[in-house]
Amino acid sequence: MASVLDIISNCPLFEGLPEKQIEDIQHITIEKKYSKGEIIFAEGDDGNGFFIVADGRVKIYKVSIEGKEQILHIFGRGEPIGEVPVFTGQKFPAFAEAIEKSQLIFLPRKTFIELILKTPSLALNMIGLLAKRLRQFTVQIENLSLKEVPGRLAAYLILLSEEQKNSDRIMLTISKGQLASLLGTIPETLSRILNKMSGNSLIDVDGRHIKLLDMEGLEDLAENGKI
Repeated sequence: MASVLDIISNCPLFEGLPEKQIEDIQHITIEKKYSKGEIIFAEGDDGNGFFIVADGRVKIYKVSIEGKEQILHIFGRGEPIGEVPVFTGQKFPAFAEAIEKSQLIFLPRKTFIELILKTPSLALNMIGLLAKRLRQFTVQIENLSLKEVPGRLAAYLILLSEEQKNSDRIMLTISKGQLASLLGTIPETLSRILNKMSGNSLIDVDGRHIKLLDMEGLEDLAENGKI
């Protein structure tokens, strides 16, 4: 695992900050370890600080009245989670759970706010990241409400291709059950759609490895939502 200083330096919240300010941030951090399946915070818990994923992966999710889980996002190394309550002083709006053995860096709200008051550029970085997060959630809500599952899946595969900097070969970094929840569907439906997309020569699936055979067709599917 990279050092705490390196992880902080590469976190989107702190990009461009001078080394001295990065070191000041490091001094207020607390390292925490979580087992797979362990809850990091629950919806309604006091937002007494936020986390940066140092190692492992964390899912953020909501639970409906019927007990159905809807994954909102999955975060990996270097990504901050639960940072909104730092500004608002409110409670966490969702659950966070380690989906594999994970190590997180915790930044207490009180001491972090004190740093922000001394470092205005830090506040600007946070505003930029929060604006980006808002856009991501807006797109996700739009996809869930306006697009059918095939369109959501195609959009997700294209996004993975961009993130993994590989034009036609990608790897799913989460289980198909977790992917189904992220897309607002069930594993059986996801499997049927993957098979149908394979049958239409859009993709080739080999476990978690997926080859994108027809990028133009996937882009059209992502836009129109139907195979």
